[in-house]
Amino acid sequence: MHVHCSSRKKNSRSEPATKTIMSSFLHQRPFQISTSDPHHHQSSPRSVQNYQNATSAIFSRPAAVLLLLLLLIILGLLFPYIKSPIFFNSNSFETKWRAYTLRDAAEFVAKNNTLIVCAVSQAYLPFLNNWLISIVHQEQHDKVLVIAEDYATLYKVNQLWPGHAVLVPPALEASAAHKFGSQGFFNFTARRPRHLLQILELGYNVMYNDVDMIWLADPFGYMKGEHDVYFTDDMTYVKPWNHSHELPPPGQKGRTYICSCMIYMRPTSGAKLLMRKWIEEIQAQPWPKTKKANDQPAFNWALMKTAGKVDMYLLPQSAFPSGGLFFKNETWSHETMGMHVIIHNNYITGFEKKIKRFRIYGLWFVDYDASISPLGSL
Repeated sequence: MHVHCSSRKKNSRSEPATKTIMSSFLHQRPFQISTSDPHHHQSSPRSVQNYQNATSAIFSRPAAVLLLLLLLIILGLLFPYIKSPIFFNSNSFETKWRAYTLRDAAEFVAKNNTLIVCAVSQAYLPFLNNWLISIVHQEQHDKVLVIAEDYATLYKVNQLWPGHAVLVPPALEASAAHKFGSQGFFNFTARRPRHLLQILELGYNVMYNDVDMIWLADPFGYMKGEHDVYFTDDMTYVKPWNHSHELPPPGQKGRTYICSCMIYMRPTSGAKLLMRKWIEEIQAQPWPKTKKANDQPAFNWALMKTAGKVDMYLLPQSAFPSGGLFFKNETWSHETMGMHVIIHNNYITGFEKKIKRFRIYGLWFVDYDASISPLGSL
């Protein structure tokens, strides 16, 4: 009995030391419990608790703050090099849109097999936006495809409205088409029938507009019947209310005076024939230095030479007046108020003059409606 009692006391004295050693071991080496040990079947509750405590300590608030600061420091050190090819290919955006073809663009943009097309260089971007806002008013802007004539326009439009601009090579110089009557302007407009022919050959209906136009109503309801091509008269004299929809007779210069700035075509053999003839007439009448020239005379010669082979339709003057009639004949404009569909700001040259005239008539929409444009305020 005495020996036994002595033994119990000895064990009692050593028990706290053992617990201290074990506790210290578990706290110091909580992650080294091997689950592959064949003699190990289950971690003790205490080891699991110690593992959880250690994990919580790592992700405690002070540790998280330090980790965040460390990441910020690393990013700060690397930021000057982010634009290097190692991190970012600065040419990827340009490469993507340079490879974007007219076929790609038409397939992406067309609705009901129809496109609304304009051709624009960088200088005309404000007019593009104004025209586009007027189309947004008619809820037809999803059909708009901008044919960019320079890379600056291609990148700008696709940055703000991805997929709605395409460049058909070769690109023109950004400043080439500024002045009406210049060779640059002639080269710019001379590409128009090629673009339109390509779209027709892809099988789409196409409405072409110059961007110094604005929409006051939806024009598609006026494209009656199944004609090959629809166009407007550019004359300023007042036609009868029930005027003919046939191609008008030629004027003093021996040709008609149809506007080449608003055309609607279906993908018919007749429409394609007209575009090919227009291209031929432009090639036959190169730009002369002695007078202001554009592609419109060639368009009118093409109309006259294909008149018996192409089904043509002259749109009503009351709905599609020239700028020389709408802006300069106030009596007529007042009498036809509420009937206007597309207004052309022509019979005036110069960006500032065109913008001023639009503003006088409350038609420079970028001043108060830019927020609804897919291009914003540019």
